[in-house]
Order: sequence, then structure tokens, then C-alpha cells
Amino acid sequence: MTIRNQRLLGVSGLVLALGFSVFGTEALAQHPVSGTVVDANGAPLPGAQVRVRELGLTTSTNRQGQFTFLSLPAGEAQLEVSYLGLPTAVRGLDVRADERNFIEFTLAPQEGVDRVVIVGSILDGQARALNQQRTNRATTNIVSADAIGRFPDENIAEALQRVPGFGIERDQGEGRYINLRGAPAEFTQITVNGVALAAVDPETRAVDLDTIPSDVVNAIEVSKTLLPFQDADSIAGAVNLVTRSPFDRPGLRFNAQGGMSYNEYGGTNDQRGSFVISNTFGPDERFGALLSGSYSQTDRRVDNLESIWDVVTRPEGGEVFAVVENEIKDYDTRRERIAFTGALEYRPDDQTLFFLRGSTSRFEDDELRNLLYIEYEAGTLQPGATDTTATWSNARIEKELRRRIVRNDIMTLAAGGEHDFGTVELDYSLSFTRSEQTYPQRNQLNFRSSIRPTLSYDYANADFPVLSLFQTGEHLNLGAFGFRENTFRGTDTVMDEWAARINLSGEGSLFGTRARHQGGLSIRMRDGSSDEFRYRDRRGSTAAITPALADLISTRPSRNFGYDLGFKIDDRLAQAYWASVADISTEDAVLRVPQSIEADYSVEENIYGAYAMTEMDFGATTVIAGMRVEHTEFSSTAFRFNTTTETATPVSNSRDYTNWFPNLTVRHEFSENLIGRFALTRAIARPNYPDVVARISVGDTPPLTVNRGNPDLRPTLSNNFDAGLEYYIQPLGLLAVNVFYKDLEDYEFTLRTPGEFEGQPATFVQAENAPDGFIRGIELTWQQSFDFLPGMLGNFGVFANYTWTDSEMNIGRTINGRSAFPLPGHSDYAYNLALFYETDRFNARLSYNNRGDYLDSLSAEDSRFDRYWEGREQLDFTASFDVTDRFGLFLEAKNLTDTPGIRYDGARSRVYEIEKFGYTLFVGARFNY
Repeated sequence: MTIRNQRLLGVSGLVLALGFSVFGTEALAQHPVSGTVVDANGAPLPGAQVRVRELGLTTSTNRQGQFTFLSLPAGEAQLEVSYLGLPTAVRGLDVRADERNFIEFTLAPQEGVDRVVIVGSILDGQARALNQQRTNRATTNIVSADAIGRFPDENIAEALQRVPGFGIERDQGEGRYINLRGAPAEFTQITVNGVALAAVDPETRAVDLDTIPSDVVNAIEVSKTLLPFQDADSIAGAVNLVTRSPFDRPGLRFNAQGGMSYNEYGGTNDQRGSFVISNTFGPDERFGALLSGSYSQTDRRVDNLESIWDVVTRPEGGEVFAVVENEIKDYDTRRERIAFTGALEYRPDDQTLFFLRGSTSRFEDDELRNLLYIEYEAGTLQPGATDTTATWSNARIEKELRRRIVRNDIMTLAAGGEHDFGTVELDYSLSFTRSEQTYPQRNQLNFRSSIRPTLSYDYANADFPVLSLFQTGEHLNLGAFGFRENTFRGTDTVMDEWAARINLSGEGSLFGTRARHQGGLSIRMRDGSSDEFRYRDRRGSTAAITPALADLISTRPSRNFGYDLGFKIDDRLAQAYWASVADISTEDAVLRVPQSIEADYSVEENIYGAYAMTEMDFGATTVIAGMRVEHTEFSSTAFRFNTTTETATPVSNSRDYTNWFPNLTVRHEFSENLIGRFALTRAIARPNYPDVVARISVGDTPPLTVNRGNPDLRPTLSNNFDAGLEYYIQPLGLLAVNVFYKDLEDYEFTLRTPGEFEGQPATFVQAENAPDGFIRGIELTWQQSFDFLPGMLGNFGVFANYTWTDSEMNIGRTINGRSAFPLPGHSDYAYNLALFYETDRFNARLSYNNRGDYLDSLSAEDSRFDRYWEGREQLDFTASFDVTDRFGLFLEAKNLTDTPGIRYDGARSRVYEIEKFGYTLFVGARFNY
């Protein structure tokens, strides 16, 4: 054990000792009381508020509807249970010293009570979410499984876009990364049942949430303010994916759903299905087992046009913006998701739980891309060019087929226990998680035309420019194309993490006030590696055995935004070709050695944590004060390749650092329905692995791009202020406003600067720290059922939220007149509006989502080439009808606005990329037992 670790454990022990030394003898004279709260069907009600008014004590139920008061005095106690959407219940309990005190509440509609509104799946999901949010100690949002199922959201990223404060980053129309409160995706930690996930992409710490389907989770818990027991690497917040437990609904249960879609682009079909089976068994049903699974396959056709802009000098003098390359891409994609979750739980008594939980998700993206490439700058710009029009002589044309299969795997396994010893509670866990990304295939075949035509373009319509090639048709002359190259490429990335946690809590007193003390220790040990290989074969011997392009062409037309690309390359013939040349085209002679070696790295990162916190109730005010400390040990190894000696030299670096995270959280009940919140917290975002590894990766074509790691890169720290006011509308609704400010220190950003490398002009790309920055904003939320309206109008309701954010980083120096920049991933606004209608058997929801423009990448040397994603709107519709109590039908309509994805450079008139994928209609059925 290192001296630093010994010191950390010593500090941890001191912190815990100080926290638990305040356990008073008063607690020993008290007696624990526990119970459950269920609805009329026996389903647990999470988030129900349980009070003992005469003592000023309040607690809430967990996901299984269970609650505990660790200490009540002997004698008669009046327990009151309130739950939004159902009647309040009050019962007396004779608290006895010589036995375990237990009470069960069943909340059910009562005659003459007209304020009960939970009549269907939408309102039931809303009730579960709002009740948990109301009783949570910190600022949170909860998304229940029922709420997820009523939106057409296939993965976790898309489910989160409905939550206040979230925007999502898409790939080919599907959500992949999340931006919470205008922050980069790396600022939000993702966990499954509290187990932290590592990213599958070797370039970032952000987790690809398109890997995890939305129908395998029971709830999504979003923490926008942290408490000391949570990991500190969550500057924006933390997202916990809660899988199902067999004790969510005791007894034998089986649910299944499935269906098929029609996709506008390509006229293809998607399939999707999922199931959950669980049972509790044994004496008193103390054992539980659960298995759930999900499978989906999407077959989509995507149209894509990319335009590479630059500033060029006209022959007659003066500079203009010009398109120097066009890439017209015709995609055929197949995406498969398969996921399973499982749980084994044993509850020998009401005070003890042992569990073994696991989850696995696989996402495979099989992409076939036919590409037509126009290289204008290979020729000569003609006089008369403007910022939107130009003519180039001697341009170059290429056709290419790429087959790329990328596979992401995320697996978690956790075992642990929970114990209620009366006045003290203990929980602990040991977990393992693996995130892996592999490329089973990543091959390209490229042909170049011998025709060097004069081509022009007109970008008066920046989305769909006029390209003269599609009038003159030189690209349709297949006989002019000859073999250019084939490439074989792959990357294998693996991140493993072992983690252990222990938490201890108990009742006591502090400053003469009843208090609940909690402390714990944690350790996370992560190691990972990324290994890349690249082969490129341009040899004449390969060209001699490569079929002519005309011999590989299929009869399938290739059209993109109305552009006639000719016919697609036959993927079966291409596959046969790649198989035939695989041995000779992956020889050492064609291995791109520098690119294959310098991209590789391995890392080890250990994080040791400890915390102590105390929760005190002062009447209607709850105050939580605590401290967390985390010590990080990081080391890495990369390779530098010497082109002169053709040798690779390992380069290692390591560093340790310790950070303290004070926490003050206040919750005040102005009334039962009006709750105020306030929090001062501190959090961290550690650097992306390739940015901090000591490596240099150099491109092989001029002008050179040199990617440099920065071993001196520091983690980003943030001091956070949050305040909010929540008014819970009776019988079921919410009006809320939350404000936040994040003061950033050492924000990590990527800078591109011109320079010289080994005597050649080069662009250096390196991550650096900005001394300071900020994120600030406001969130508004309105949810309400219109039960106060007459007749059918009372079945309507609304979900609405709006988030405004502002952000800035100051890099500490001026580059081309700028020293302050917006944060990547930041949108000025994001909002949702959904109108729903629900009866006991039918529900429908029309949902609108809109997000403002946001920065994709920064060009520090020229702000005119800052790349932005254009804000995107989407309209979706869902409806379902329960034919019987066990069988139902549903319909989903997605992207009814047919909104494209658009990126632009600096100004909307310079569109870098436009991508369209069309709408999707999905029909299916559900069965519940």
C-alpha cells in the first residue's frame, strides 16, 4: 500500500469516526418501525411520504414501497401516508420495545373521494415519478418504465431527451450522447444500479447511450445535485439506470411486447421485442429471480451530403469561401440491439437483503456506404468565384464502397447486501463492469476516374446545392474508373472496472437535534487499452486482381437527395473481393505502421473515496452537510514511432491527486405541496484518456495533422450552486423552477494551432486547460392532468419543460482576437411539449421536442470555421389501447416533422453536412400476466 493510500485511509477513518461519534445514547432508547405502502393491486408505491407528525419525523418509501424509522419512542404513534394521486391514509401503531414493529398501508380509491386521478399507464408513471421527486433529498428527476414506454424512444439517450435540462447528440437520427444543462457529455456520470459505466469509445469518457435499449430499465434516476455518498465525477449530474427487481411485484409475473415498423426512407422494416419474467418463491416468498431481455433490429436508408469549406484565393485576387470537396453518401444501415438483465435476491427477513444483479447490452451497427467523392481542389479554381458559386477545372472524381461493422458491449455484475440492525443500517457491494468496442469489419474499396472534368456548383440553397456533375454525368462512365486502393482497419478498446463500496448509517443527535449520520468508503480500479491497426494497399499487384468497377456494380439505383449517383456497388461481390485479397492486403508491407502504433494506449486509474454526512431536521427544514474526498492514481503507456529507425518506443506517464468535495443541501417544506431546495456542491471531470496519454500521432498526408497528448492536463473542477422551488398541484401535477450556476476551473478543451513538425507545415491538435469558465441557466417545468375540466376534457393533460443555458470558457490568452469561447454541446435552449389523453383503457400522446443550435467543434484559429449542429425539432405520436386487462395494442409515429440533421461551419449558409432519415411508423402488441 502506498503512503498516499495509507494517508487516505487514515483521513477516511477520522472522517467516519467524527461522523459516528455523535451517535448518542438517546438512539438506544428508541425502537425501529418499518412498513410497506402498496396500491389496491398490491403494487409497491415508491416515493410515498410517511410522517409521524407529533414527533416531526418524515421518511419516504423506496422502490419496493418499503420505509423505515430507525428510532421511535415506545407507545402509540400515528403514521400518516400521503401519495400524489391517491387518498391520504392515517393509522395508529403501538410501538413496542420487545418486537419488530411493522405496519402495511394500502392506498386505494374511496367512495366520495373525487381527487383520485390515476386511471391509466401515463398517469401511473407520472405519479410514481412525481412522488419520488417530491420526497427526494436532492434535486432529481425520475422517469418510470411506464413513462418510457409511452414515448417512441428506443434507447436511453432518446428517453432522456424528454427530461428537463437534457439535449441529445444524434447519429443517423438516433440519440447517442446526452448534454445535461448545456454541459459536455463527459460531465454526466452514467451508472446501472449504482455501478459506474465506462465509455466504449476510446476517444471520450462519455457513454454511448444508444447501446442500451430503453425497455430493460425499470426507472431512470437523474440527480442534478449530488450528495456526498455519490461519486464526484458528475459536474452536470448523474444518471442511474435502475433495472427491475423480482420484488417490484411479488409472485409470478410475465410481460412481453413486440412489433414491426415501416420506415419512410428505403421502405424498410424494423423489428422490436422485449420480455420480463420474474417470480418470488420459497417459504414466505423470500427468494426472488428475474430475467428480462430486449431485441431490436433497424434497417434504415440514410441520405448524406458533406461539403468541405475553406478560404481560397481567386485567380483575379481576393479571398472567398469555397467548397473544396463533396462527399455524397448513400447509406444502408442495419442496427441490432440485444440486452438482458437478471437478478437473484434473497430476503431472509424484512430487515435483510442479499442480491446478485447483472446486465449486458450489445449494439451492432452494420453500415454499407456507397460514396461519390468530388475533389475540386485537386484542380484549379477559375475566375469569377463567389462565396456560394465556383467553377473548378481538372477536378477529381472517385467512387468508394465501405463496409463498417462496429460492436459495442457493456456488461455489469454486482453482488451485495443491505442490513437494517434497528438503529443502524449497513449496505455493501462488489461490482465488475466491462465496456468494449470492436470492429469485426472495417473495409474500403476505392476507384478513381481518369476523367478530370471542369465542374461548378451553386450553394444559393445551402441544403441542396446545384452540382454540375449531375448534369454532365462524368461519374456514370464506369469504364473510366480504375483501382485506387483497398483498406482494412480495426480498433479494439476494452475498459474494465472493479469497484467496492460500503455505507453505514444510523440515528443519533447533533447540537441537541435528532440527526441521521452516514459515512462510507469506496474504491474503483479501472484498466483499459485501445489497439488499432490500419492497412492500405495501392500496389499494382493488387490492382491486377481487382475486378473492374463495372463488374462490381449492382442493379440497385443509388440516389441521394435526388442526385443520381448511378448504381450501387454490389456488397456481396465486394465481400467476396475483400475475402480474396485479405491475406495479401494485410501483409506487413502495407501496414501503416505509425498510424497503427501511435493510436494505441493503455491506462490504469484507481479512485479511492470516503465520505461522511449528517442529515438534520429542523421542523419543516432538512439540512444535509457532508464532505467527500477522492484520491486518484493514474498511469498510462503509449508508443512513439521513429520513421528513421522504424522503431517504436514506449512512453509512460503517471500522476496522483486528491480532491475534497464539501456539500451543503437544504430542503424546506413551505407547505405539503410547496418545496424549496438549495445546494452548494463541488464536482470533478477527469481528462479523456487519449488527451492525457503521452503520445504523438502524425497523419501521413500533407498538410500534416499532429495529435498530441498532454500529460500535464488537469481535471476540471466545478463549484455548483443550485436553487429551486417545486409546487405539487393536487391531485397530480407540478410547477417547478430551478436555477443553477457552475463555476468551472481548468475546463478541458481541444485547441488546433498551426506550426511546423519535422520541417513540414502542420496543424497541432492538443487538449489544454482553460483557467476558468461557467455554465448557468434556468429550468421551468409544468405537468398537470386536467381532471378539473368537465367530461372528456378531464382526460387531457400536459407535460412541458423549458431550459435556458449560457456557458463560456476563458482560455487565458487571446488567439486571433478571441479569449472566450462557448462550451461544446451547449444549446441556448431546449424544450418539450406533450399533450396527452387517457382513459382506463386508451391513451394517446403527441410530443414535440426542440433543441437550439450547439457547438460541435472549435476552430480557435478562425471563428468562421467553428462547427455547429443546427437546432432540431421533432414531433412524435404514440397511442395504445388495452383490449383486455392483459392484452393491448400500441402505435408509435416518430419524426413526423421529417427533420434533418444539419451541421454548418460558422454560418448557416456554409452547410458542412446534411443528413435525412425520414419518419417511422411502428405497430405492436403488449401482454401482461
